[in-house]
Amino acid sequence: MTIQTILFRLTMMLIACDVTSAQVTRTNAFQDPFGSATAGFPGCPVPAGPLLTTEEARREAHWRVERGASCFQSGRCRLPNAYAYDREIFPRVMRYVQQDSRFDNTSLWITVQRRWVTFQGCVRSSAQGVALESAVRQVGDVEAVIGGWDMIRVVHKISQRLKRTPVVDVRVESCLRIGPALRT
Repeated sequence: MTIQTILFRLTMMLIACDVTSAQVTRTNAFQDPFGSATAGFPGCPVPAGPLLTTEEARREAHWRVERGASCFQSGRCRLPNAYAYDREIFPRVMRYVQQDSRFDNTSLWITVQRRWVTFQGCVRSSAQGVALESAVRQVGDVEAVIGGWDMIRVVHKISQRLKRTPVVDVRVESCLRIGPALRT
């Protein structure tokens, strides 16, 4: 086998792999409630949401049944499956966040899975994120609120060499990056 033949076959394999990976479809296989609650932070990246490939959904199905039923079996849930609460919790959390003016300058997406509320998006400070978590814990039937804060420090000053007055000096903005949407 010549080097040219080997290189040709490797190239064809790489092309086939690239085509195969481009054809992978992700869907919200379990219909987990997901949506945008606020849009007050310009430039905040939109998270993917609870999207899974067919294979990922297949692997997760048994685990979800087990987790959902254990809530009822342990006496923590009145309904036979913890996921049965999600469609009721989602609009209440959305309304709660949208009516609280402390979160008007955020861009937040909410996912609810088995009574757990996961936030993704951007907030202006770590304190605002903590306030958000604390507020949403007050919504009925919410078992847990998942949030995490990556601090992004942005300091933009116009160069003195250009002899211009600094226009922007934003000291701290936080971007919330958490949960299932970060799956690859």
